[in-house]
Amino acid sequence: MTHIEVAKEIRDAKEKIVLIYAFNATGKTRLSVAYKDTTKDEDGSHAGVYYNAYSEDIFVWQNDPGNDGEIIRLDIRKSSLNRFHSSLSEDDIREKLNRFRPCYRFEFIPHENPEDGIQAISFFYEQAEEDDPTNISKVSFKISRGEERIFIWCFFLALFEVEGWADKQSSHFFIDDPVSSLDDHNIFITASTLFDLIEEHFEKRKVIITTHHLGLFAILADWLKRGDKASKFNKKARVCILSAKDGNLALETGSNDVFLYHLRLLQVLEQAYASDGVKSFHFALLRQVLENIASFLGVGQFSYVLEQVGITNPDEVAQIINMLSHKKVYYFEGDELTADSKSLFNSVFTKIKSKYNFVLHASVPAPAPAPAPILAVVPAPEKVSAP
Repeated sequence: MTHIEVAKEIRDAKEKIVLIYAFNATGKTRLSVAYKDTTKDEDGSHAGVYYNAYSEDIFVWQNDPGNDGEIIRLDIRKSSLNRFHSSLSEDDIREKLNRFRPCYRFEFIPHENPEDGIQAISFFYEQAEEDDPTNISKVSFKISRGEERIFIWCFFLALFEVEGWADKQSSHFFIDDPVSSLDDHNIFITASTLFDLIEEHFEKRKVIITTHHLGLFAILADWLKRGDKASKFNKKARVCILSAKDGNLALETGSNDVFLYHLRLLQVLEQAYASDGVKSFHFALLRQVLENIASFLGVGQFSYVLEQVGITNPDEVAQIINMLSHKKVYYFEGDELTADSKSLFNSVFTKIKSKYNFVLHASVPAPAPAPAPILAVVPAPEKVSAP
């Protein structure tokens, strides 16, 4: 199939939620464009709203640490979305951003003509001078590539709620991979924002999410198919893989296949365990591994797996794992574990490895990635098409 044919298959699918895993270079962004083209209204206008690589092209970061003393600035290139900016407040974005616990502040810089929306956004720390605590100055700093992605994603989450855009183009959301450059903590939180978006909108519009990140795919698949609210979503969600074979694309369902993303999850857990860096969100990944083993063994509850690996009181431990893997625990109680919870994780994880002899290659934490290149040339603002 071509991207257009795959887009039509998704468009015509009875499921209101479509979660797609795809390897890089398979054409996820092209698929989002094809979906836009196949769902346009008769007058050629967009039927839904999109978040993809083109969405991010509207934003140009002035984030050069060599500019000593200058405040970091995010320029927003003019597009058809600017007319909705007047309904967007800084607090709207902060509400979305708070989950990620940012350590900076920001302020809008509007155009001279308010109808042109937001020209740029400045970012800074606030620091009081030691000899005069009332004297507050704005301090320059460096925003990481992951923090850049998080802010733009939260900007769009807030923009989705502005009257006149998403509510008018109400057929669907198409979200393409908002997690590049994010660490595991923030991927987990981003997954929860996507799940909340699904829960709020799936009954009145289709929600399509594509990703090349196995962790994000696994978390969302687990919440949709086996989570606390699976009974609400299970029959209305399609979980599949976009594959490319001999130049042809296909959407392969995962219901009868063995997904190997559990090996990636085990590697993530092994890295955290080996470095003594286990956090609350790792319990969500641990539960997915237990669920996958239980599914492979043909049993319904992962407490059976806990019993098989030698955990005493498996039902009680299963309840604790369920509680600790709930996203609200992670939000409101923080990501640090108590000594008892960390001990429980270590016990379950080491017993799983001992029982099933998974071959992992992550006993030593992976080295930090090389710093992303700094954007040296910034194009002048120009008119671009909105996503």
